This record gives sequence, C-alpha cells and structure tokens, in this order.
Amino acid sequence: MTEKSLHVLVSGRVQGVFFRQAMKAQAIQNSVRGWVRNLEDGRVEAVLEGEADGVDILAEWCRRGPANAIVQDVEIRPGTETGRFSGFDVLY
Repeated sequence: MTEKSLHVLVSGRVQGVFFRQAMKAQAIQNSVRGWVRNLEDGRVEAVLEGEADGVDILAEWCRRGPANAIVQDVEIRPGTETGRFSGFDVLY
C-alpha cells in the first residue's frame, strides 16, 4: 500500500467539543500517525500520515468531526511528513 501525508486545517466550532480527543480515537482506529492541536485563531490543525485509505478516511471524518462540533471549512493540503511519526499525539 501507498503511504500518504496530509496537512489539515479545520474551522468552525471545533474547540471545546473534544475534537482533538475524538480525532485521536479515529486516527488509532484507522492506523493513522501524526498529531492534532488547537490554534489560537480557533481552528484545529493536524498532520496525518499512514496508509492512503486510513488517511483519507480520517480526512473525511474531519468534515463532520465529533457530535458537538460544527465544521464550517476544511483545508487539506499534501503533507511532507511521511515516516516521521510512530503514533498519534494530541498537542497542547
């Protein structure tokens, strides 16, 4: 299978709704490595890497997020991080 890396920015009501923790659970379920963090401007930023199918599933999940999130926009760009991560971290 092919490795893939994406850089994701999610905007809307995505902080204070357990977005990062839910994303970590989804990442583990889909064998995706990388990290997720809150930005000062209210967005959530993530770097995803792993098998292309798992990364794509997690990127699509970002379009809806957890139950209490209201996702307004998702920016997805190719990443350059492939091979750097061994797990998925929530950064604070």
